[in-house]
Amino acid sequence: MTVEGVPSSADDEQCSPSTAAELLLRAAHNHPDNGVGYLGDDPEAAPQTMRYPHLLAEATRLLHALRGRGARPGRAVALLLEQPRDFLPALWACLLGGLTACPLTPLREDPQRWAAQLRNVAALLDDPLVLTTPELRAHMPTGARLDVVDLTELTTGDTQQLSVDVVARPEDVALLVLTSGSTGTAKAVQLTHANLVASMRAKAEAHRAGPDDITFNWVSYDHVAAVLEGHLLPVATSATQLHIAPQSVLTDPVVFLRALSAHRVTATFTPNFLLGLINARLGASPLADALDLSHVHRIISGGEANPVATGVRFLELLAQHGLPRTALWPAFGMTETCAGSLYNREFPDADADGEFAAVGRPVTGLEVHIADPATGAAPSAGTPGEVWLRGPMVTTGYYRDAAATAAALTPEGWLRTGDLGVLNGDRLTLVGRSKDSIIVNGVNYYSHDLESVLVEVEGVARSFVAAFPVRPPDCDTEQLAVLFASTVLDEELPHVVARVRDRVVLHWGFRPAVVLPLPRSEFPKTSLGKVQRGVLRARWEAGSYTERAHEVAALVADTVGGHTDPQGPTETALAEIYAELFGLSAISATTGFFDLGGTSLDVLRLARTVRARLGVELPVLDVLRAPSVRELARLIGAPATADRAYDPVVTLQASGEGTPLFCVHPGVGEVLVFVNLAKHFARERPFHALRARGFNPGEKPFGSFTEMTRSYVAAIRRVQPHGPYALAGYSFGAAVAFEIAKVLEADGERVAFLGSFNLPPHIKYRMDELDFVETAVNLAMFLGLVDVDEAGRLPGRLRSLPKNEQIATLLNLAPPGRLAQLNLDLPRLTAWADLAHGLTSLGRTYYPTGQVRAMTVFCADPLRGTRHDWVQKELRRWDEHTREPVQYVDVLGEHYSMIGPRHVHAFAALLRAELARAFSETALDPGAT
Repeated sequence: MTVEGVPSSADDEQCSPSTAAELLLRAAHNHPDNGVGYLGDDPEAAPQTMRYPHLLAEATRLLHALRGRGARPGRAVALLLEQPRDFLPALWACLLGGLTACPLTPLREDPQRWAAQLRNVAALLDDPLVLTTPELRAHMPTGARLDVVDLTELTTGDTQQLSVDVVARPEDVALLVLTSGSTGTAKAVQLTHANLVASMRAKAEAHRAGPDDITFNWVSYDHVAAVLEGHLLPVATSATQLHIAPQSVLTDPVVFLRALSAHRVTATFTPNFLLGLINARLGASPLADALDLSHVHRIISGGEANPVATGVRFLELLAQHGLPRTALWPAFGMTETCAGSLYNREFPDADADGEFAAVGRPVTGLEVHIADPATGAAPSAGTPGEVWLRGPMVTTGYYRDAAATAAALTPEGWLRTGDLGVLNGDRLTLVGRSKDSIIVNGVNYYSHDLESVLVEVEGVARSFVAAFPVRPPDCDTEQLAVLFASTVLDEELPHVVARVRDRVVLHWGFRPAVVLPLPRSEFPKTSLGKVQRGVLRARWEAGSYTERAHEVAALVADTVGGHTDPQGPTETALAEIYAELFGLSAISATTGFFDLGGTSLDVLRLARTVRARLGVELPVLDVLRAPSVRELARLIGAPATADRAYDPVVTLQASGEGTPLFCVHPGVGEVLVFVNLAKHFARERPFHALRARGFNPGEKPFGSFTEMTRSYVAAIRRVQPHGPYALAGYSFGAAVAFEIAKVLEADGERVAFLGSFNLPPHIKYRMDELDFVETAVNLAMFLGLVDVDEAGRLPGRLRSLPKNEQIATLLNLAPPGRLAQLNLDLPRLTAWADLAHGLTSLGRTYYPTGQVRAMTVFCADPLRGTRHDWVQKELRRWDEHTREPVQYVDVLGEHYSMIGPRHVHAFAALLRAELARAFSETALDPGAT
């Protein structure tokens, strides 16, 4: 079945532009008082405004400067710019000058993934110019050969004499938009000026948009809806537009509503998941102050399916604030169709009988065809098929990727969307997807990307993994199901389930709703051995695996104990916070934070949420010492001086029958670095970390290496009075672990395992290099405030500054949100740097003597030089200090990333194997396998 949007009879001024550049020229000429407003931290405050003539002037200035930098028509310019006031003028400089803009988002929290992104961009775009800010340029990882320029370098002479010189043509590629969601190699959707103009004309007609509109955007510019729906459309209609940083809305969804009310917004866009967040927030805590949403004409909601119940609840909750019942428009669009291209203006009345809202009718010029994916033929009326789209707003293909273009576009120009739908007249309803992706919170994630990572998890059978979307009842967004075959017995399955869940969290940033081990016989495969995800998904939805899911849930429940209801207001509040963090409906008061799958990042999120909800400063150590709701509530309610005596031992996980493992902190003194590693030993052996003295108020740091060693030995023996012992140390901690082992062996105890995580015995020479500035910079690098390359440049820059300014500079360089995650400010970071400097000073007086029985050294890339030289000239000097041959084990990553999120799974497997080998000589370790 095929339909086409109703042609417009209007022949107005929107028909005249042929390039996107002309849209801005027209807006600046016809409506010079309208423009772009930038909202700050207070969403209700007056915005900083750049009117359209000023935006045109700034874009023209940048274009002349880019030309002076060698940018010629047709060259790709990657826009690595986070703030609207930087991004939008740069975008228009490209559109005016016939340059091809490619928006990028910095992946600050994952430097390795960011480096891979930049290498891909360099290869795909063929020598692009990367336009960024000085701050982002300083944080960019090295490795990709890119021509980078920052905005401060783009200067021109007399800006009053610059003329607007539009050289773009309709057929020129205006935008390259990288496909989102996968950490694999992205494709680039190419959108021409003709695509953009056709789309804007059709959108404006569908929205009935005009210059009196006030629009609001909070979505980041790597999302096509932000660039086109949130910015280019109001330019095309000469409307006033407002923009705010995404984090402002994601941190507090009510900010979205406050901005709509305060600025009398008439139109906005948001994925459905935000509606669900707002519903949950208002359902739990109605707004105390009045909002006026009566002027909101349309809230376009696309990017993922829209459950009818979510939309209706949203409209009901906000009706008392004047939101019209017709204001919510479910929609559909893709990057390949210039974002929104079908709109449902009849919601909710026309969708009352459905679970999901229809996506509506196509815009003018867009054809919709329901096809059999194999033949292209139309099925009988009312029968679902693959949605194919064709029209002037549809992409011409993927940049420099003929294979992907041929797979997506038929010879007749139809775009295969991969979505399944059914037409009722000209009204489209989606009923599923044929392509292998999951949409969570409006972002596409690709099944193959995750599956390639999960097959490396210990206990998962290779080629027997399937990741696909599910939508549990009453859920506002799709969720992830992971089915896999295991290589272990049922009693070991909880370990593997936890590893799979944690790997998803660390790789994609959210928890799967379903993690289910199945027999290999349950995995249907094609003749080529490919797992048929669609069959597994159909079986799951039909309830075929319900019994197995209950069996696995019971196994997992047995490992964390039964359910205990929270008691009292603090326990109840903490249980609600835990439930939100882990996406669960109920939390037992006695279940441990890490048993639920908590990661080191979750610890920081918990501390931040507790501070916001309960007004309590929650030290990271408190979560580590008291991980259950009940324990943490008791600690929060205790007097400030109670139960706070210094104890070096922090138990990161207590379950398991194996000999406990004690790991000594690195040179920064903190133990949060071990959290993700400890999770891999749950129900195998307890994992304890040793934390330096001096973090808590009134604690005096250690005065000597010997005092530190004796304190740690005493603490270890309080937990485990006698051997055999298992010890390890990360970086600086390896020397301390060596000294602890010497003391224990001198006392007649057996140290069955001693590990060094990439540290040689002679640390004095390295410690001598580390003055306070070097130590503070290394601490900042350890905390993710600066990257490795920046850390190499900073000491020389900082040494001439007073101490407070040194630390303040490090804080100022931190990625947005990182300081809030870590609960860091100037006094806290200064105190931490002082403590780390004190430990460094102890290392300057340390010289290794004597021997221990045996040792394992885990070898990663060094801070500088080659791994070969590091191992042969430095790490192998441990041979002088053992009576038996040292075991040298190569591990993935660098010194600072070897047990980080990217490599912790591989490291844990190697550490487990070495523990098993070391304990194979004795039958005293039940955990040795």
